[in-house]
Amino acid sequence: MRKKARVLKDMYRAMLDRFGPQGWWPADTPFEVIVGAILTQNTNWANVERSIENMKNRGALSPEALHRMSIQELATLIRPSGYFNIKAKRLKAFLNHLFDHYGGDLQRMLRKRAHSLREELLSINGIGEETADSIVLYAAQKPLFVVDAYTKRILSRHHLLASGATYREVQSLFMENLPHHTGLFNEYHALLVRVGKEFCRKKHPLCERCPLKEFLPHGKKKDKSPS
Repeated sequence: MRKKARVLKDMYRAMLDRFGPQGWWPADTPFEVIVGAILTQNTNWANVERSIENMKNRGALSPEALHRMSIQELATLIRPSGYFNIKAKRLKAFLNHLFDHYGGDLQRMLRKRAHSLREELLSINGIGEETADSIVLYAAQKPLFVVDAYTKRILSRHHLLASGATYREVQSLFMENLPHHTGLFNEYHALLVRVGKEFCRKKHPLCERCPLKEFLPHGKKKDKSPS
């Protein structure tokens, strides 16, 4: 356990030294974080930004405005994010929950304890673990580590976890070995995403240029490890 804690901390420092702070999540308000977290499912961030810009141009990026809007109108605004009809329903499900249980008061909802908030978010149709944890960490500013495909790939290739590890197992590795600090979890997740996109690719990883190459077991290349 101590060895893993040390490796995780050293990996964090190596990424931070290379890239510096990432300034993630890019949003002006907690509600914008939530909208982005729901829309980013199965698409890239550039498409989400276009959808959010559509909302801002309409003066509609608020719980009240989107709650009043029909699903059809909402789907049109978020078309750039893909799967827009499905995502419109997911946004509406979140908004209906917010207004049914909190009268639209987002801050009251976000003040709940991290794990209670997480379980509540998971009960809303269309919100899975990664989306729920993104909302808890980035919108509610509570220390809960977010796991994505990049995180799983990097950890498995560095033999810190098996390639088939569950979401909870990956999350527990960080939660049990790092201080529970919102800023740390925020930055760590953002740095892993950057490494995953630029170096630890699913195919043809760029190991020699990766800031984490020194942590590969026995000098093995990442593309020789599970993807």
